[in-house]
Amino acid sequence: MEFRIQNEIEHGKYLAEKGPGLIWNWESPAGKLRWERRVKMLTKYINRGDNVLEIGCGTGYFSKELTKTNASITSIDISPNLLEIAKKEVTDKNIIFKIENAYNLSFSDESFDIIVGSSVLHHLDIDKALSEFYRVVKKGKTICFTEPNMLNPQIALQKNIPSLKKYLGDSPDETAFFRWSLVKKLKKVGFHNIKIVPFDFLHPSFPKSILGFMKPLCEFAEKIPIFTEIAGSLYILAEK
Repeated sequence: MEFRIQNEIEHGKYLAEKGPGLIWNWESPAGKLRWERRVKMLTKYINRGDNVLEIGCGTGYFSKELTKTNASITSIDISPNLLEIAKKEVTDKNIIFKIENAYNLSFSDESFDIIVGSSVLHHLDIDKALSEFYRVVKKGKTICFTEPNMLNPQIALQKNIPSLKKYLGDSPDETAFFRWSLVKKLKKVGFHNIKIVPFDFLHPSFPKSILGFMKPLCEFAEKIPIFTEIAGSLYILAEK
């Protein structure tokens, strides 16, 4: 088994023990606002009855939200530890969980109407993963992800300094993306109608007392040309 896959399996054990919601900063007041926004962005193109593939479901944090779309959900992860938790947390009838390697999916060609994931691509060998996603998504259909932006100063430090990466709970191989290079990778595989938009200046450490002021200010900052490039995240859409 390649080292990267093994590292992610080990990282899954760590997340299962510590609690991914806390490590990923979704539990703070600002974190919850950020999470709600991501859910809306990632479920926007899902229709009732669609066959949906969720990549890197972890403990089912996002899977819970996907079941509310009334689509047919297949949620995968490489970590048996995380999947064990997900199966207990999410028991809706319209979802199944499977252990899968994103580079070598067991699904037939053009099996899914949409492929989605929250902060998962940066854990993967992106070229191998995108090639598989292109194979299993239907022609004319969409992939949709939110990922960390390498142009954000904090993200750049966190993803490139090993000691800081470890301290903050990252896996050894995870990274972040420059949007222009990711566009090239998507085009190379065959995707088109590609849209990658920087977003999110709302930091999870902001206390509840200032969110009423900071939330609209951060949303305004996203609209400022050039400055928006250093937002914390990227919203990624592409069509086969």
